Amino acid sequence: MSTSTYGLTGLTCGHCVSAVTEEVSAIDGVSDVQVELVTGGTSTLTVTADGEVSKDDLLAAVDEAGDYQLTDAPA
Repeated sequence: MSTSTYGLTGLTCGHCVSAVTEEVSAIDGVSDVQVELVTGGTSTLTVTADGEVSKDDLLAAVDEAGDYQLTDAPA
């Protein structure tokens, strides 16, 4: 199992969280997705998978979910 944490900007509500969760969960090997919403700031995306998930796959999933930006892990 591999767990990675990223920052995510542009989320404003529970619908945004649901959209990101649905798209990232669809990536092969992903077993759990957690999004901690920080309205007006950098939210936290934590992805657990059977192996490493490529950043390109994550970027594509986040882009498909909406107008959100994936960043490095928040401080």
